Amino acid sequence: MPSVERVVFVPRPVEKVWDYLTDFTTTEEWDPPTVTTVRTSGDGGVGTTYRNVSTFLGHETEVDYEVVVCVPHELFELTGSGSGVDLHDTLRFAEDDGLTTVTYRSEINPHGMARLASPLVKGGLELLATKVAERLEERLLLL
Repeated sequence: MPSVERVVFVPRPVEKVWDYLTDFTTTEEWDPPTVTTVRTSGDGGVGTTYRNVSTFLGHETEVDYEVVVCVPHELFELTGSGSGVDLHDTLRFAEDDGLTTVTYRSEINPHGMARLASPLVKGGLELLATKVAERLEERLLLL
């Protein structure tokens, strides 16, 4: 299962960073391939669902996400599935003297015909993860 992880440091309070990132609709602002993300149910905590439309390797993909772990100011996890892929995204938060660390990890498990593209997916994910980290840092600095 291909996965990527990036760490971002921003001089912002963890509460502000948490509030921004756990409203997963903000992916439209910091996740370059995201076209739209809409909350489809819930209040943002465990069980909340989102529908995300993204473009990846030239294809538009629709994924339904669900929040599976929500520990305020520490851990936020979502699982998603759709269009031949299962996803697991993890955001970890830590704060030290006003500097918030966000560790973002994304795991992708292609199935069906999408498995044939697995070698391409890993390379594409590495490049994409770097772009996501750059955009994420830019957006968080605006908080």
